[in-house]
Amino acid sequence: MREPVEVRRQRILAAVRARGAARVRDLADELQVSVVTVRRDVEELTQEGRLHRGHGVVRSTVPAQEVPARRAADGDRVAVVVPARHSYLTETLHGARSVLEESGLRMALHIAPQSPGAERPLVERALADGARGLLLAPRWLTPRDEDADQGWLAALEVPTVLMERRPRRGGAAHVLDSVCSDHWYGAHLAVEHLVALGHRRIVFATRDDSPTARTLRAGFAEIAGAHPEVDAWAWGLVSPEAGRGGPYSAAETAGVSALLRATEATAVVLHGDVDAVMVVQRLADEAVRVPEDCSVVAYDDVVAALATPPLTAVAPPKAEVGRTAAELLLERLRGGGGPRAARRVELLPSLLVRGSTRRLTHPV
Repeated sequence: MREPVEVRRQRILAAVRARGAARVRDLADELQVSVVTVRRDVEELTQEGRLHRGHGVVRSTVPAQEVPARRAADGDRVAVVVPARHSYLTETLHGARSVLEESGLRMALHIAPQSPGAERPLVERALADGARGLLLAPRWLTPRDEDADQGWLAALEVPTVLMERRPRRGGAAHVLDSVCSDHWYGAHLAVEHLVALGHRRIVFATRDDSPTARTLRAGFAEIAGAHPEVDAWAWGLVSPEAGRGGPYSAAETAGVSALLRATEATAVVLHGDVDAVMVVQRLADEAVRVPEDCSVVAYDDVVAALATPPLTAVAPPKAEVGRTAAELLLERLRGGGGPRAARRVELLPSLLVRGSTRRLTHPV
């Protein structure tokens, strides 16, 4: 899944501003793109006056006195660690940044490569640089990845809040503060909307490379099972790459359009937006019209409104997750009032109805 250009450039700006300066090659490694791509982005940002470019080094346009030196005694930084290529979290970052900057704290962004355990060395570096607190969104592709992080997360000696991650019950990291969208409720909104429109055969297609996908899969199974009026529902993967290595049946990896034909489904819920747009394009190539022949609900609402037709979408409160996580962290940093119990905050998604869903007008 290719990351939007503007999202990538925002990440470059955030990384450079957090450090004051950065090497082009280091930025390419962190963003997992080519050096040529970063150079092209840097050239555009330089022309816009948002960066200064030197020989292999990029510098922030923020005056030096506004970028505090990296000393452990400064006590003005909060480290934020998020996985690479997750544009979903961009709004979350902006939400957190607004709260932190209003409180006089600077957000130091770290991008974790796509490999298990990649967050830990970044956290250790941030703490060595004097970060007072942490906002984390570990990748956790599998439950095994999450289990491997339990010990070091629980041992962190600075206030830490997890964003869009819910530690498993009974694990060592269970005691950390966390802020997460209630994805069960998001699945509920999608199913209720389609059932109300008369759809009785529904396909749920998710990725399998994020904790959200695992939560959605469990949520859809529970919710669809509680609807006796749903005649049939089936699982699929939004693309062959979305479940590489997973224990899936041939039907689940056959592709969404093939699964729609096999089940005679009239509606599909797709996670996330970019994959949903691509599936709609493939359906059009096969003369399947949206929404006339098949209603589509996207999950994430990052770019769903830009599709043709604009996609009905479940919208997790991405910016609010970041703001709430930053507020919890600030409370920990300020202290006072004695020890506080760990808090696990869930925020409800909303459903934005657009042109990709309609009432079923013909029986299956």
